[in-house]
Amino acid sequence: MPLLGFGTWQAHGESAHRAVSVALDAGYRLIDTATAYGNEDLVGRAIAESAVPREEIFITTKLPPERAGREQRTIDESLRMLGVDQLDLWLIHWPPSRGSLVDLWRRLIEIRDAGQTRTIGVSNYSLAQIDSLIAETGEAPAVNQIKWGPRLFNAAEVKGHHERGVVLEGYSPFKTTRLGDPVLTRVAQAHGVSPAQVVVRWHIQHGIVVIPKSVTPARIHTNGDVFGFKLSAEEMAAIDGLGH
Repeated sequence: MPLLGFGTWQAHGESAHRAVSVALDAGYRLIDTATAYGNEDLVGRAIAESAVPREEIFITTKLPPERAGREQRTIDESLRMLGVDQLDLWLIHWPPSRGSLVDLWRRLIEIRDAGQTRTIGVSNYSLAQIDSLIAETGEAPAVNQIKWGPRLFNAAEVKGHHERGVVLEGYSPFKTTRLGDPVLTRVAQAHGVSPAQVVVRWHIQHGIVVIPKSVTPARIHTNGDVFGFKLSAEEMAAIDGLGH
């Protein structure tokens, strides 16, 4: 799973299709969508039209928990709209408010074992909820996608996911961050990059998957241009400190 991905929440219509096309051209290889976003068909069209081979693209979509009992129909629809035979990752979008967390997780395991998705995971789950899935099924989610950024940094949360063998994936990296924060602007100036690039690079150096989103081509390119510099240990610690 690539550490840098492209998010498509709130991307609709032709702007969504164009944004995914630009992201693939810019080098992003993880594309994140969801049934609830209503744009799987647009994402799929951009992937089909891209010169990037399907096997190089890591596709994630998500099951709304209110579709419990309709898991098979939902993944069939997602695959059809995305125009692929298999997902790379299928997530439960958030914990179900009704019904059993464990029963829904068991259905995902069955669908994964049938081959329609390579891996399965969750989104917006607590470590305690993940522990209940592991205790009941012996299977940990491959990924937990949660809201994340420097101001939400919690070393215990990072360690807890690592100890359970669960990849931590962060969404809304800029929405949860004050990009004008003096720490971020100082680090950005030192490297000749933007504060947004510093935030993306900070995720990557922590080994946390990050999925910035934009429909503006220039920002899509800039947000992904984070491999030409490296944050020092002191800079990483200063950014971590924003979460204290």
